[in-house]
Amino acid sequence: MLYQGDSAALQTNCCIVGGGPAGMVLGFLLARAGVHVLVLEKHADFLRDFRGDTIHPSTLQLMHELGLLKDFLKRPHQELAQIGALIEDFAVTVADFSHLPTHCKFIALMPQWDFLNFIAERAKRYPQFGLHMECTATDLLVENDRVVGVRTNGKNGPTEIRADLVVGADGRHSIIRQKAGLHVMDLGAPIDVVWMRVSRQPDDPMQTLGRFRAGKILVTLDRDDYWQCAYVIPKNGFAAIQEKGLEVFREELETVAPFLRGRTGEIRDWTDVKLLTVSVDRLHNWARPGLLCIGDSAHAMSPIGGVGINLAIQDAVATANILHSALLDRSPIDGTLHRVQKRREFPTKTTQAFQVFAHKNFIHPALSRKAPLRRLPLPLKLLQRFPVLRRIPARLVGIGVRPEHVHNRMR
Repeated sequence: MLYQGDSAALQTNCCIVGGGPAGMVLGFLLARAGVHVLVLEKHADFLRDFRGDTIHPSTLQLMHELGLLKDFLKRPHQELAQIGALIEDFAVTVADFSHLPTHCKFIALMPQWDFLNFIAERAKRYPQFGLHMECTATDLLVENDRVVGVRTNGKNGPTEIRADLVVGADGRHSIIRQKAGLHVMDLGAPIDVVWMRVSRQPDDPMQTLGRFRAGKILVTLDRDDYWQCAYVIPKNGFAAIQEKGLEVFREELETVAPFLRGRTGEIRDWTDVKLLTVSVDRLHNWARPGLLCIGDSAHAMSPIGGVGINLAIQDAVATANILHSALLDRSPIDGTLHRVQKRREFPTKTTQAFQVFAHKNFIHPALSRKAPLRRLPLPLKLLQRFPVLRRIPARLVGIGVRPEHVHNRMR
């Protein structure tokens, strides 16, 4: 239950810190199962530009299983049936989603705030669900070495929220995992990414592509009236780019994507460019008594493949499947928390291993190359010669390792 204990205290079954994909989906699923849940989001709204805006086939499958897909796809979005790349002048298809065993055989490109608002609207239909915006978790409440709640600071001042379970879903810079003293293993990432937007014209190339040209990598995502652009740079290289000046930066963008020529002036100053510091890490232990971390709080992912949101939502589904009965009955839960990590650690490790391999063998060499590439690398040649092989990256990106489904007893 959720009630006002006194002027500055609340009580609930589950308190989720962080209103991103993992936190909102978990809150929705638990409330749907009858669990009283409170989600805390530090911002006033979900309107954050340059977040992960890819809704993968596995997530669309979840929407289908929940009976929400038809309404969800009424939201403005673009559908990506293939992932391609332009490597120098070689056009290649890397992944083909048309053969996936899912209801939707495409990636939906949708602003993350639309996805989160959709989930929040559906969750609020359940009286068990609560969402506190502009509410920042500042510390954990700990009694006898067990986490029993969080201290927060919100619109009405400091508050204590006591809960049977606290879930850290507050991202790669998680205050929850920091306060819990959970050990983070850094796997390293040799890149960062800068994001920006440039207007899209009707005669622009139709396909969403990763563009590789002489040491430069630019990903252009079709967002209907604009391109959402991700420019890959060496780790800690943004300051050097800024020192060269904005005009040089615009010229670099036009070199790798000539069709943008004349439009990069829309990047008026450096405030139009957002830096994403890339991390690939994971917790040694995702839980301690009374507390569990999921999503980026448990494992930060590289933007390669856009799979971070996929992993986060899969974590949320597994968490709800495993824990909802104990939370609903208010039975002892600490001995069950490790099952979430046991369920989700293998797909996390496998995906991160793939990303680290890609960093080392594809992305870093591509950034280091100064001369134009004269021939395609063998793996890409094979993808073009044997199209059936494109199903492998499509499966890894679109569904992932060990996809999760909502248990029947939760529906």
